[in-house]
Amino acid sequence: MSNRTPSQQAALDRSAALEHQVRAAPRTFRVLTGDRPTGALHIGHYLGTLANRVRLQNLGVEVIVLIADYQVMTDQQAGRRLPATVRGVVADYLAAGIDPDRSTIFTHSAVPALNGLVLPFLSLVSDAELHRNPTVKAEAEATGRPPTGLMLTYPVHQAADILFCHANLVPVGLDQLPHLETTRLIARRFNERYAQHAPLFPEPDALLTATPMLAGLDGKKMSKTRRNGIALQATEDQTAAMIRRAPTDSERRITYDPVARPAVANLLDLLAAASGADPRRLADEIGNGGAGRLKQLVTEAVNELLRPVRERRAGLADDVSYLDSVLDTGNTRARQLADATLARVHHLLGMTYANRQLRLVG
Repeated sequence: MSNRTPSQQAALDRSAALEHQVRAAPRTFRVLTGDRPTGALHIGHYLGTLANRVRLQNLGVEVIVLIADYQVMTDQQAGRRLPATVRGVVADYLAAGIDPDRSTIFTHSAVPALNGLVLPFLSLVSDAELHRNPTVKAEAEATGRPPTGLMLTYPVHQAADILFCHANLVPVGLDQLPHLETTRLIARRFNERYAQHAPLFPEPDALLTATPMLAGLDGKKMSKTRRNGIALQATEDQTAAMIRRAPTDSERRITYDPVARPAVANLLDLLAAASGADPRRLADEIGNGGAGRLKQLVTEAVNELLRPVRERRAGLADDVSYLDSVLDTGNTRARQLADATLARVHHLLGMTYANRQLRLVG
C-alpha cells in the first residue's frame, strides 16, 4: 500500500500528464531550477537533478539554472569558500551536459531586480504561513536553532527566483512541493490583487523527478555539507575508498530489505540508480557474494557512470576565465528578464514615478 498522501498522488498524476506535454511541445515550457553553492555537487545531484536538466534541455525546453549564492549567507563557512565553490558548481553543470548556448546559468547576487520582487511578495503571505512551511521547520530542527529571517522567508525568495522569469515548470521532489505551493500561492494572490484582467505570473507546475532520493553513504540524507555523497569531482580511487567505508551488516547473504537492513539496501539503491537495474534483482544476483561483492559492484557502476562527466570536468575546472564568461552571459540574460518583470510589477503597483527617477539618475 502506498504511503503517499492524496495531494502527493495528485501531484504525481499531474506530473505524468505534464511529461507528455513536455515531449509534445517542449518550447511552450520554461524551467527554473538551481542549487545552493554550499559545497561540491555529488552523485545525488547528478542522478536526481542534473541528468534531468540535461534531458529537458535536449528536448528543447528553455532551462534556467540558478546558483543561489545569497542563500549561503545562512552558512558562514560555505560563504568563505564561495568563489571557488560557485565556479566548481558551474564546472559540474557543464560537465554534466548543461549547454550555456541553450540554457542560462546565473548567480542570484548578480540580478538585483530579482530580489526587488521579494518585498512585494512578502506582503502577500502571513507570518503563520511561513512558519508552517515543512522545510523551514525541518531546517530549524536540524540546526537546533530558530530560523533566521533569511531562512524563514526562503520560500518567498524561492518564489521570486521562479517567477522573475515566468517559469511555468519546476523539477522538484515530493518533499519540495510545499515550497512550490508557496510560489503558486504568491502568484495567484498577486494576480488577484493587482492583475485581475491580465494575470502577470503563471502558477508553475511541479515536474516530479522519477529518481528516488538517495541517502548518503552513512545512511543519512545525502548532503554537500555532510560530505556523505560521492562528489562529481572525486577520483575513481577516492570513490572506491568512500564506498569501502560505507556501513553494511553482519549477514553474509545480500537481500533487499530497506526496513530490516537499511545499510545494505542503501548500497543496493545506489547500485540500482547508477546501473538502471532493479535493486531486488541485484540483491538476488549478488546472493552469498556478501558485502565485499556488493561494494565492488557499486564502485564499478558509479565510476562507469561518472567517468565521462569527470573527464569533461577535468578540462573545465581550471579554466576560470571561461567559467566566469559563462556566468557573465547567463547573468546578463537573467538581468534582462528580471528588469522587465520588475518594471511590470512597478507599473501594476503604481510605482512608475520610481522608474522615471531611475531613468533620470541613470
